[in-house]
Amino acid sequence: MLTGTELLDFKRLPLDAQLTALLDGEVTPEQKQQLEQRLATDEGAKRLYDKLRHGTDFGKHRFDDVLKEPVPLALVRSIKSAQPPKAPVAPRLSRASLKLAPTGRQALAGAIILFVAGCGIGYFAAGSTNTVSAPPTTVEIAADSSEWLADVIANQRLIARQPRHIFEVPSSQAEEISTWLTSTVGVAFRVPDLSDQGWTFQGARVFIGDGRPVGQLVYTSSDGDLASICFRKDNLPPVADDFKETIKDEIGVVSWHNAGTSYVLVGPSSEASLDQLAMQVATSI
Repeated sequence: MLTGTELLDFKRLPLDAQLTALLDGEVTPEQKQQLEQRLATDEGAKRLYDKLRHGTDFGKHRFDDVLKEPVPLALVRSIKSAQPPKAPVAPRLSRASLKLAPTGRQALAGAIILFVAGCGIGYFAAGSTNTVSAPPTTVEIAADSSEWLADVIANQRLIARQPRHIFEVPSSQAEEISTWLTSTVGVAFRVPDLSDQGWTFQGARVFIGDGRPVGQLVYTSSDGDLASICFRKDNLPPVADDFKETIKDEIGVVSWHNAGTSYVLVGPSSEASLDQLAMQVATSI
């Protein structure tokens, strides 16, 4: 049975956080009843719930697709060809038998010394295990970066083919965009104003990039071109801060990293000032 304080603390959570808990089955029967009553009478809450449910279903389907991907043949061969290490066999030396008969005091002192030494070794072993963690390798970092960029490009191509459905929440609902993306992606941000460069903010979306939620701010130009700012949390080291520009057919990509967050500006490859636009975004987002 929940206390009044616990119920009050749950009600103080943002609506999207309460609805996410409902989708995940992490609410009590009383909280579930209250939320279902609100969904039945509040159209805005019902729309937000449908969007969160859609995003959850999309993420689950995407994760299932990843699990179905075949293991690379080279990795399978490497595992099968690996040989277990052979333990060295120490030669057994015959020694003359020697019987020791310690006194009672000697036995007690020896036991105390062994106990203290064992506690000390255990303490330092536990401390080193809990505090030391291996940093991600260069191969892991490269794989993480390439996978998420591939998903960003694929998503950009998808919405470019659907000009009437390029966002989930329109730019007129700025407060909802801020709350929704911050709570879903886990990254605080500001919507950059790029109107002086000829780009108009249209709205926001959320999609899955390499298994993690990605926030997407969508812009259009007067010529009908499409550009997006995408961001997500990461575990890259600080050395990955530099701007990197690549071109994938008709799409140009500029990526960078800052304070535990990966950013990507993606737009038409014909846009000559895409790198300058990315620098402006980096200073204002």
